[in-house]
Amino acid sequence: MAKNVNQISIPDEVIMSKIYLIRGQKIMLDRDLAILYDLDTKQLKRSVRRNLDRFPEDFMFQLSKEELIDWRCQFGTSKSEVMGLRVAPFAFTEYGVIMLASVLNSERAIKINLQIVRVFIRMRAIIASNKEILFRLEKIERTMAEYDAQIIVILDNMCQLEAAKQLRKDLANRKRIGFNNQRTSAI
Repeated sequence: MAKNVNQISIPDEVIMSKIYLIRGQKIMLDRDLAILYDLDTKQLKRSVRRNLDRFPEDFMFQLSKEELIDWRCQFGTSKSEVMGLRVAPFAFTEYGVIMLASVLNSERAIKINLQIVRVFIRMRAIIASNKEILFRLEKIERTMAEYDAQIIVILDNMCQLEAAKQLRKDLANRKRIGFNNQRTSAI
């Protein structure tokens, strides 16, 4: 299974689909990285365990039992030949993925890591641009809410004016009762 390392090309969409949000961090799971690096998950974990001092908590963490159960529930029951999620996987942050290149130290790992880092950077840029768009939308919504409040005040005033106009009209058209000064005498 010798592959030409210079021709490694994994679509960015595939890499993006392997990036998950867990504990508020963008991570990649050990099994997904092992597939990208063309390794067994066991080999990848062994390399990481030999170099645990290079992977502090902000670089890598292992999913808790609750997170693993939640993760498995997303895919239905775990079948070892399909998902292989019987043991809590390692979750690598962007920094952990970068550190993996130095631990694995293969040409394929370095090239794949460069591509993964570029995807992470592009995702960060997309998120940043989305934040700007969301900020602008929020500003527009606040402005619209202010206009809505002003329009409601205007409509209330118009209703009051219309009610006053109707009252004046009703007063002018009412039948007069009481003493009438003008006599019409027929003597």
